[in-house]
Amino acid sequence: MTTPEVTGLTAPLSALLGKGTKTGTAGAAAPAAAATAPAVPADTAPGTSAATSPATTPNMGAAPGTGATVVPAAAMAGLPGMPPVPSAGSGTGGATSSAVPGTASAVPGAEHYLGFGAVPGMNAIPGTSAIPATPTVPDPNSVPAMGTVPGMDAMPDMGTVPGVAAIPTTDAAPAASAVPAPDTATTVPTTPAVPTTDPTIGSVPQQFPGAQRGAFSPEMARRDVPILHRLVNGRPLVWLDNGATTQKPRQVIEAVAAFYGSANSNIHRGAHSMARDATALYEAGRAAVADFLGAPSPEEIVFVRGTTEAINLVAQTWGRANVGPGDDILVPVLEHHSDIVPWQQLAAETHARVVPVPLLPDGQIDQFAYADLLSSRTRLVAVSHASNVLGTVPPVAEMTALAHRYGAKVLVDGAQAVAHFPVDVQALDADFYAFSGHKLFAPTGIGALYAKPELLASMAPWQGGGNMIESVSFDRTTFAPAPHLFEAGTGHISGVVGLLAALDWLSSFDHEAVAAYETQLLAYAQQALAAVPGLRVLGEAPDRIGVLAFTLAGHDSTAVAQALDLEGVAVRSGHHCAQPALAHYGLDSAVRASLALYNTPEEVDQLAASLLRIQQS
Repeated sequence: MTTPEVTGLTAPLSALLGKGTKTGTAGAAAPAAAATAPAVPADTAPGTSAATSPATTPNMGAAPGTGATVVPAAAMAGLPGMPPVPSAGSGTGGATSSAVPGTASAVPGAEHYLGFGAVPGMNAIPGTSAIPATPTVPDPNSVPAMGTVPGMDAMPDMGTVPGVAAIPTTDAAPAASAVPAPDTATTVPTTPAVPTTDPTIGSVPQQFPGAQRGAFSPEMARRDVPILHRLVNGRPLVWLDNGATTQKPRQVIEAVAAFYGSANSNIHRGAHSMARDATALYEAGRAAVADFLGAPSPEEIVFVRGTTEAINLVAQTWGRANVGPGDDILVPVLEHHSDIVPWQQLAAETHARVVPVPLLPDGQIDQFAYADLLSSRTRLVAVSHASNVLGTVPPVAEMTALAHRYGAKVLVDGAQAVAHFPVDVQALDADFYAFSGHKLFAPTGIGALYAKPELLASMAPWQGGGNMIESVSFDRTTFAPAPHLFEAGTGHISGVVGLLAALDWLSSFDHEAVAAYETQLLAYAQQALAAVPGLRVLGEAPDRIGVLAFTLAGHDSTAVAQALDLEGVAVRSGHHCAQPALAHYGLDSAVRASLALYNTPEEVDQLAASLLRIQQS
């Protein structure tokens, strides 16, 4: 096997670095090696000449707050000493993107996955040669809405649930194995048609700060996500477990592979070119997160493993210094365990109290009770921006304003919110805001914490080690400024690259269209499930995301999830790390279907039809 020479960064990475990003001192604040590194022009990929003429990269959305993507021409047309770059069909409607020179167009080892076959629309991993006996990738434009799995015969049409109005789509409805027809006396109420191609759908007053507007349809998103085209138990996959994790677009997969193939290095402390490349990508990711959240500066973004680690960081740094005996921490009953347990641990250590804020019968936070519980003893309010089990979207801005009147700080758990609607931490006036990348189409193990700069400046280090120091001796250690102060050791560099690519992908869609489509899809799903006898959906809050937790009379939740899995439908069962919220309804477990922008009405039909079959069995 011969490995071709690669000069500089490959196209996926140079494209990400070709975006203009917010300026600030995050990169400069890194330990000294980064400060001495040569400057990298904003529109030039590291390792390439600043004189290289840029070219627009098709199929890559602009980073929030920037213009078109630019990539050095060498990265598009073939790197020095490399064969010409073949073009591959885009997953977003016919544009083309560059393949990596000298690579196979198939994913190594894909044939070993049962029912997987070749992954549609994926470019090869940079820096590898062809892998024998690996299936080639078909033209992604040949993949319909659900995508046919290469090498598999078409499944017979399962039909639609009786009574459901047809939903116009841009591509053919997914094929599925036949499901026993439900009782025709039970019909799913018809709903207004859900348009999937009109980029002007709906009217949502906000959009992601600085986001670029572009067309959106669920089919456009689906064509970019390879795993949605596989089979599970011989059926096309219907992924309705997005509340647990989202599936990854090929742009994220390729960016992570390209990082390891052409830019892998540790960050901040190296004087060589690859260290500068990796550092530039890492800090570009920080700037992209700041822009995505509407934060004033990248210095207010700390990289963490996810929301859980972010909350623990705040509890063990700010909390230890500011919460004492007799103080109150207000936590609504609908919270995830990761927004309950760290505060219980802090309260036990400091002799404070965790005070639950009750819910109304429809799953909303009782705002009158919340107002009554606030007092001069309240030090912190911890609230989710969207519930992972009820889908409830609380009035966070109003709750924050009220808490601030009492001098309390507010931490917002945004894990379930960021993929569904715009977030602006300045408009919310949140003191802390946390989210996980894997709920946002990015890799696992990476997330971010936003904190107001005066709070970060007051917080002591949580963990000690490399990267978070300026100098160390046995007499005295001095620390780096935030955010590096809270990023001890080697961070999840490839995870940040994947997060950067995920934000870039998401920002390529019209977010008003995405939010409006998801709202209509949720309404469609609510009416479809209402027609299943004995099915009870938990929570009826008027403001909610596409999360539907339910019980099915006479059936254990785990048994329901297992039966759905046999039909290729992936849902979650159990307590969903939200036992107090379920206890509010007298339950200890439930089934949860959670929607994302790539789900379709046809998939909702399949869920409803499968549930009818289970109930009638």
